[in-house]
Amino acid sequence: MEIQKALNYLRKSDSRMGRLIDEYGPPEFNPINNYYESLVRSIVYQQLSGKAAATIFGRFKNLFNSKSFPKSKDVLTIPHKTLRSVGLSHQKANYIRDLSDKWEKGEVDLSNLDQLSDEEISTELIKVKGIGQWTADMFLMFTLVRPDVFPFGDLGIQKGFMGLNKMDRLPTPKEMEMEADMWRPYRTVAAWYLWKLVDGPFKW
Repeated sequence: MEIQKALNYLRKSDSRMGRLIDEYGPPEFNPINNYYESLVRSIVYQQLSGKAAATIFGRFKNLFNSKSFPKSKDVLTIPHKTLRSVGLSHQKANYIRDLSDKWEKGEVDLSNLDQLSDEEISTELIKVKGIGQWTADMFLMFTLVRPDVFPFGDLGIQKGFMGLNKMDRLPTPKEMEMEADMWRPYRTVAAWYLWKLVDGPFKW
């Protein structure tokens, strides 16, 4: 994704985005090549604080005597009880096993990503237990760095949108969809600034 091109476009399409760009500077997006690792990590991190999730993810990796991230076939050899012992919930251990099984069997096919649309990739990912649209959106945005993804179901995005528009309630998906249209084809970058609006000290 051409970040500077995206920033120039957002400045022209929405002056409010220009203010956020000036406040927070350019975003950093770094594609991740190990798709399996990225998906395992996303399952571990679901509904946990970053610190707690990082601890569990580190323990998970330490189950394997390897400097590189384990292969799906290696994860399938680990007993459920052992996966639970690193801090994974019963459900998350099952989710990781289901992902590993489908990955090993080729039931989740991401071999031709350049030819697949965002929607087609989401459809592939959602085959896995524990992976919904939010996780698929995060994969598209931060693993593949697709430029035009907007996670309507993310609470941080909803709060950022509410702050941007000085609303006294969370927006409806329809309201968000209509306004986000002005940020196409760089809604991924616009979403990053909405998160910053919620997390940062900037007062709108």
